[in-house]
Amino acid sequence: MKVGEGLDALFKPRSIAIIGASQDETKIGGRPLQLLQKHGFEGRIYPINKSGGIVQSLPAFVSVRDVPEPIDLVIVAVPAGAAVAAIEDCAAIGVKAAVILSAGFTEVGEEGALLQARLTEIARQSGMRILGPNCLGSIGIAERSIATFSIAIEAAMPPAGPVGIVSQSGNLGSFTMRSASLRGVGISRFIATGNECDIDIADGIAWMATDPQTKIILCCLETCRDGAKFVAALEMARAAGKPVIVLKIGSSEAGSAAAASHTGALAGSDAVFDVVFRNAGAVRVANIEQLIDMAHVLSVVEADRLPRGNRVALIAASGGFGVMMADAASQNGLTLPRLGQDTQDKILQIVPYAAPHNPVDTTAQVSARPELFQGVLSAVASDPVCDVVIVLMSSALSLPRLRDVYLEALRGLKAEHPDKLVVLCCSGPDDVIAQINAMGFATIEGIDAVCSAVAGLVRVGTMRAHTALAAIEVLPGDALPADVFANENEAKKVLASAGIPILEERVATDKASLLRDAAEIGYPVVIKIVSPDIAHKTEVGGVVVGLANEGDLAQAYDTMMASVAAKAPDARITGVLVVKMAGSGTELILGTKNDSIFGPIVMVGLGGIFAEVMQDVSLQIAPVSEATALEMIRSLKAFPLLDGARGRPKADVQAAASAVAALSRLAIQQASSIAEVDINPLLVAREGEGVVALDALFVPVAATQL
Repeated sequence: MKVGEGLDALFKPRSIAIIGASQDETKIGGRPLQLLQKHGFEGRIYPINKSGGIVQSLPAFVSVRDVPEPIDLVIVAVPAGAAVAAIEDCAAIGVKAAVILSAGFTEVGEEGALLQARLTEIARQSGMRILGPNCLGSIGIAERSIATFSIAIEAAMPPAGPVGIVSQSGNLGSFTMRSASLRGVGISRFIATGNECDIDIADGIAWMATDPQTKIILCCLETCRDGAKFVAALEMARAAGKPVIVLKIGSSEAGSAAAASHTGALAGSDAVFDVVFRNAGAVRVANIEQLIDMAHVLSVVEADRLPRGNRVALIAASGGFGVMMADAASQNGLTLPRLGQDTQDKILQIVPYAAPHNPVDTTAQVSARPELFQGVLSAVASDPVCDVVIVLMSSALSLPRLRDVYLEALRGLKAEHPDKLVVLCCSGPDDVIAQINAMGFATIEGIDAVCSAVAGLVRVGTMRAHTALAAIEVLPGDALPADVFANENEAKKVLASAGIPILEERVATDKASLLRDAAEIGYPVVIKIVSPDIAHKTEVGGVVVGLANEGDLAQAYDTMMASVAAKAPDARITGVLVVKMAGSGTELILGTKNDSIFGPIVMVGLGGIFAEVMQDVSLQIAPVSEATALEMIRSLKAFPLLDGARGRPKADVQAAASAVAALSRLAIQQASSIAEVDINPLLVAREGEGVVALDALFVPVAATQL
């Protein structure tokens, strides 16, 4: 079944049955029936109660099988064991969709998990879509299709509007719906997926992507069970031009096996979600307040007025507030261009004592005369150097005298510049805020909040222009021998065959062979301990560099063997690797990790001993093209080190990008056997002189499954 298919019966049913319907309106089985009648569902309602009779003024049936006509949607509110039997009855009579509000499934242990597995099996066999179990259900606002017991709609339904809400957590989702409603944001659909035996978060997003009533999708996410399905849903929303705003909560801890490599420590699953959101054009927010702010601004701002860049002009009647706004804007990734000289001249003609740069300090003079305030706003809005104008109104809207000045100025601005995006930082009476929103001006309370919301609008506007990354086909490769995971030398041979350059090296089994191999390779050399039990050699004294002659090498060998014996006495030693000393360059770390949800990812970052300290990395879902790999490298904070900063020679970033792309293909080819790869460091030489992998660690899938 395609992602999002079959949910029409959930949101737009013509008939609803409630299994476990109760006369008591406070019980879970009583509330959906009460809410359906209270809020005016126009379809047919069938209470199902084993005692029959009349339930909340409607005739009840003993079994869903007794209902004399087809049923689109069934709400199940009986204990877990009975719920499974009820779903079997629903499947037998061709019910299209079911919402299981009941708890007692995977969240309570093995017995509950078996019951939930049966629900999944029924859904697959029958084609009936099942929401839950242990969920808060769904709502179609315009249709008054209510399959929930949420207190969020106890007093009133939310106003109908463009925002759909998809949440795994019922309470978080319903709180979001209520909070958005209080901000005047209209809602189209609500769905809380709970345990996700069948319908999951991706189905909700995908269906809303095709729903004419939904223009904006809010997603409250803990995790997802099917990475490819989730990405497909986000791409459907992007293709439909519907912004997806995600509040992703929780982050997975890396398992002990993953910590065997730097990549495992640096590429946590939460960071992978960030990559997925960015690739698919979804915008992640940090908290529920930002989620509601984004719902508000996107509801007010038409799609054709979304910013195409991050340049903002700031206007305030106070220099101090202007500085605060500038700080907040910069912290949110917004830039403040200097306004054009013509713009500055116009501002000074209107308010001679103003500070006309950016931020613009209008002084308090504009509070008395709307034409002055409108003139300054119009001058700034006319300047092409800014994509967005943010205006701080402080508490002016709470004072009737000042309120009228500002409202008149805003009406004039809207008439002069109907397409310019202007966002107001203000608070005030609800009716006044509603007037301003109706003009097309979004209103956010708080300087940090308004800058965060504008930054979110910028991400939505700029992401719309991005297309999905082109698919790269990589076929599975032959299984790797076990030595690859226990021996750096063998691991490097795999890298070389994948297209990542390495230096000449040999493995010696004793001091005599080590001295002989070094002489043939040529000094200076580096030696490293070879052991399947030592992942990080430097920590046990297992690496010595810059050995210029035979005497230095012999002494270094003895010292290294003694250090390893003392610090890793139980490690199995299979030899000593001797390799030609590399030249100068910049060190990067390259790595892959087999993410449990999204599959292989590839990472590049600042390398050497500071990889985990600096945390300067860029991730991407594998495989990647060389062009994408180059973008990853350019996004690093350390990129200036590669690009000739402070007189340094430019590094061969194109060769580094080729290595990243090659490693990403290897991760796909060996996804069934490689859990992680660590290349630390990858030495990047001068421009045109290539790269070389100086160290490599492969972690097998089996090691991460222990």
